[in-house]
Amino acid sequence: MQKVVDIIQKSGKTDAIQLTEAKGLLDVLSSYTQSFVLLNQYDSHNLQTESLNENITYEIGYNEAQAAISELKKQLVSKKEATELFGNEKDESFKSSLSTVIQTFDGKFLYPSIEEQAANLLYFVIKNHSFSDGNKRIGAFLFVWFLEKNKHQFKKSGELKINDNALVALALLVAQSHPDEKDLMIKLIINLIKS
Repeated sequence: MQKVVDIIQKSGKTDAIQLTEAKGLLDVLSSYTQSFVLLNQYDSHNLQTESLNENITYEIGYNEAQAAISELKKQLVSKKEATELFGNEKDESFKSSLSTVIQTFDGKFLYPSIEEQAANLLYFVIKNHSFSDGNKRIGAFLFVWFLEKNKHQFKKSGELKINDNALVALALLVAQSHPDEKDLMIKLIINLIKS
């Protein structure tokens, strides 16, 4: 990126069309710099998880999550976007997933930040296939709900950290990922939602 900036700065001597194109390129690079950095870090398995928000004000609990899923099910069934199978727990794995996210040792969370808890929540709900139907939708719903409850859903600009399309892509990426890629998926999610 710095090379592009240098080229544009030196391009004052070129004609106006080339300068306009170069400035357009710089605008694109400036707008998506963080995306390019994350893609590079992802490709090189070098995603950083620093400067995370450890001000967890809401712990996701099983009974409350169950009630929220039931309400989501009612809404989706009424719109004919789900069947009665949606949200039916197959075993105790959902309860276990939630317990894992808020697990402590010596009075401290094993996942001490909002970002780590949210990322692991999304990952575990999707990958553990705890429900007969709706694992990705439930995982995405709980992920967003958890971020909202912890006042961590928006960027400083007021824009959503994860918009609709990004949430769909993220849920599908997690679902299709290989279990060996768990740490990489968690770090990617963390980087997408950190302040």
